[in-house]
Amino acid sequence: MDLGIDTRLTLLVTGLIFLSALLLGVWKYHGIRTSPSGVAHVYVDIAHRAALMYSFAGVLLAVFTELSAWPTAVNLIADLIVLAFFVGAIASYVLHGARRDTTNQFAGAVPAALRLSMYGLIAGEVGGFLVLFTGFLAGQF
Repeated sequence: MDLGIDTRLTLLVTGLIFLSALLLGVWKYHGIRTSPSGVAHVYVDIAHRAALMYSFAGVLLAVFTELSAWPTAVNLIADLIVLAFFVGAIASYVLHGARRDTTNQFAGAVPAALRLSMYGLIAGEVGGFLVLFTGFLAGQF
């Protein structure tokens, strides 16, 4: 089977995200075992679950990429934008889990930089997927 470079790179990043999910699961387990309350820090748990879900979402991106009618460069840029936001979200959860500095990063006054990054995340993830999805539709119909 000859997969396009866009699909192969998407699967590579997705595999790394899945590997990070497995390693975050070890950290979560350690938190559960050593915590008096029997639970890991909320952001360790969120990081683990997000990495698992994003890894499977990445496989879905790869399928739409492979079936897209758009040029390889367009698909790859769309994939990398979505995957960059996935990785960025996981990294922010890991940071909060390591710092144990909050149980809700949106509680209280939300800094402008965080609000702007959330708008970027929305535009990047939804927009990137729409590029791939419309490429799939164009290729199928």
